[in-house]
Amino acid sequence: MSASTPSEQGLPALDVVIATRNRPQLLAEALAAVLDQDYPGLITVHVVFDQSEPDPSIAAAAAGRAERRVLVHRNERTPGLAGARNSGILAGTAPLVAFCDDDDVWLPQKATRQIAELLDSGADTVVSGIVVEYDGERTERVPRIEDLEISALVRNRVMEAHPSTVTVRREALLERIGLVDEEIPGSYGEDFDWIIRAAQNGPLALAAAPLVRVRWGGSQFSQNWDVIVRAIDYGLVKHQVFHADRRALARLQGRRAFALAALHRRGALRAAAQTVRTAPSERRAYLAAAVALRLVSAERLLDLAHRRGHGI
Repeated sequence: MSASTPSEQGLPALDVVIATRNRPQLLAEALAAVLDQDYPGLITVHVVFDQSEPDPSIAAAAAGRAERRVLVHRNERTPGLAGARNSGILAGTAPLVAFCDDDDVWLPQKATRQIAELLDSGADTVVSGIVVEYDGERTERVPRIEDLEISALVRNRVMEAHPSTVTVRREALLERIGLVDEEIPGSYGEDFDWIIRAAQNGPLALAAAPLVRVRWGGSQFSQNWDVIVRAIDYGLVKHQVFHADRRALARLQGRRAFALAALHRRGALRAAAQTVRTAPSERRAYLAAAVALRLVSAERLLDLAHRRGHGI
């Protein structure tokens, strides 16, 4: 009698969605790290090319691996990260779904530890910690379980709950949490919008270790200030949970004021003042005022924050 494969032994299969656009070297690293997971079950990687020509040759990366597959897709939905992620989600059938940004790298034990935590806890969604890499510096950031409660998420924007750390049950994703919102301007903050909905669906589980290397500084969003302003306005209308907590509201108002200041828009100082009225302790208001008054550049402040493993 032949030995059974890991999938036949009952380990749940995992679909991993990698959305990409014109970053072949980074994609190759991200893909290799997913394929090299120590998880013995079936992993199918759905690489979705967004607004770029698909490269079918990357499917060969899984050649000869019985429990690994790579499928290549074109984003046929809304152009942008949200549509690309949804294309990958809907192309798969596995009971578990995970995401990996094309510039991030999973550590080898990521899938094994997260799936074990998901199955043990009974939760619908699990996240982990990250290692932030920026300009040659590394900062480990691992959330506490209380950081993943909805009140903490909206107040603090827990960056550790990064999309590349998410694994979710397909049934919950499609039936209760919902797909990634393709209406968000520029897909900016689509991961934050989704994790809010995931936390509202039920408690998030945590694999309490830094299991993903997250590269900062190369994001298309980091200094796309106009998109940031429009996306924040969209989120404030969509999620009333922000309006129930003055500090959560002020955090977004402060980010909006900072983006307006970076754009050198009239109204930046007024937006900063509104933030102070909401919550005087919100430091982003004062950073926005400093940028608006040309005391320091937005780029300089963003660089300093990134070096500490934080954002603005």
